Amino acid sequence: MTYGTFDLLHWGHINLLKRARVLGDHLIVGLSSDEFNEIKNKKSYHSYENRKLILEAIRYVDQVIPEHSWEQKIDDIKKYNVDVFVMGDDWKGKFDFLKDYCEVVYLPRTVGISTSKIKKDLFSVKNG
Repeated sequence: MTYGTFDLLHWGHINLLKRARVLGDHLIVGLSSDEFNEIKNKKSYHSYENRKLILEAIRYVDQVIPEHSWEQKIDDIKKYNVDVFVMGDDWKGKFDFLKDYCEVVYLPRTVGISTSKIKKDLFSVKNG
């Protein structure tokens, strides 16, 4: 299981999903809802429904569920019998409390790409 916003999908996302899928036989993605993104002060370019549609088309993803709060992770792990929780290593240590429920793995991020970088680059081009 992994969580995220997965906006402006790029090869870093695909690498993360591919590596996460190898760690188990069923990959569930908890996709941040638009309402949860507002709580996090994040604004997605694509709506939840469109981001969900894109994720469901990726062969490494078996199931997409909505993420409505930080607190739901323990309930999701129990509900879906999750063995491995996966996040990018920029979150290292932040989800160690889940080790009481499953294995927690922090994967290295793909170097040179991020949604923040894409947004920054697009903003730079737009404002030339």
